[in-house]
Amino acid sequence: MAKKPVRAALGDVWLNCQVCKGDLFRERDILLNSTGMEFMKLAWADESATGLICWRCGYVHLFVNRNIKLYRADK
Repeated sequence: MAKKPVRAALGDVWLNCQVCKGDLFRERDILLNSTGMEFMKLAWADESATGLICWRCGYVHLFVNRNIKLYRADK
């Protein structure tokens, strides 16, 4: 089952897709794997980012900033 669409803001700035200017996203946690950690079998300990996948075109935006706020949206 697909996740529900969200809108996102960083502070008081609402985010739009860089490609199609859409404002609906699917949210997903994404690991930022490094070669060294992969080699030592410790990839699970790598830093993660918030991935916002554009609902319209599928472009993936990555945010390491944890101040990003997500709001449920009706599709």
